Amino acid sequence: MLVCWRKADITPNFTKNNSTKMQRWLERQWYRVGPWHLLLLPLSWVFYLLVRLRRLLYQQGMLKTSKLPVPVVVVGNINVGGTGKTPLVIWLVEYLRQQGYCPGVISRGYGGMATQPLPVSTVTNPVLAGDEPVLIARRTGCPVWVGRNRVEAGRALLRASPDCNVLVCDDGLQHYALAREVEIVVVDGARRFGNGLMLPAGPLREPKSRLAQADAVMINGGGTSAVGLSMALEGGLFRNLSDPTRSAIASDFSGQLLHAVAGIGNPSRFFEQLAQLGLPVQPHAFPDHHPYQPEDLQFAGTQGILMTEKDAVKCAAFAQPSWWYLEVNAKVDEALGLYVMQKLRS
Repeated sequence: MLVCWRKADITPNFTKNNSTKMQRWLERQWYRVGPWHLLLLPLSWVFYLLVRLRRLLYQQGMLKTSKLPVPVVVVGNINVGGTGKTPLVIWLVEYLRQQGYCPGVISRGYGGMATQPLPVSTVTNPVLAGDEPVLIARRTGCPVWVGRNRVEAGRALLRASPDCNVLVCDDGLQHYALAREVEIVVVDGARRFGNGLMLPAGPLREPKSRLAQADAVMINGGGTSAVGLSMALEGGLFRNLSDPTRSAIASDFSGQLLHAVAGIGNPSRFFEQLAQLGLPVQPHAFPDHHPYQPEDLQFAGTQGILMTEKDAVKCAAFAQPSWWYLEVNAKVDEALGLYVMQKLRS
């Protein structure tokens, strides 16, 4: 059964609502260009120079990079926000197992409160570890550790699970303190790179030229691309938050007044997926990693709420019997697996 803990609500509702609206507004600006962007361009240029300087210091050995005793496969992005990294990490874990490896996963644990390396299990508090590491632990059953310092988290994982012989690092592209054998960058095929500007004027944490230095670029949805391999998120099975042993398909919700919530990097992707399944819903987009509270999901007249699996990790503790999450899996270009194996075996 899914388990979740509620974070103490010490912020007035009006403050939380204003903060959420401001975050949504800022994210929308990253995918357009307007006159006000001129005010932020100088800051973007400064940010770009700092990013290039930091990477150069690591490349020249002036900042320390640590190599772990097992190969590391990093999955990351150059954008702020989600692009589909977690489903790809889950796919990689299963693929590596099929090839005879014993993988583990390390992650920053974004949104979590843990400051030191922390093991993550199927019942770990997502307030401590973050929603995505808990989801990965539940879906894969492999050792998962979180930590702000991924090198320390990796070492802690290997001490606790010495049989692991490869690590997958979730969202570690910019964590250059960790040496890696393989770099995989995930790009949202629908939103791509927004307005193409660096923070704070745009969504880019690194320039687009960084893609040329990665081992593989995965385009998540949006068709094929000349710059990378393709992947897609597929799913048609819903599971009940209160009782995950209960499942349903889209036709089971026929005629119901449904609301859909998504606190992920690109909420519209989830709503479009529901539409493709023939489910008309009232959509409610939340910021990525939103710390849900029961009052967030009080919708008038609803007969059911549909959400992503990542949202379900944080909502199960106060879920109603009519709440369901869509289980999705990554369908990945088979060339990626072959390339990863070639790199690891060399």
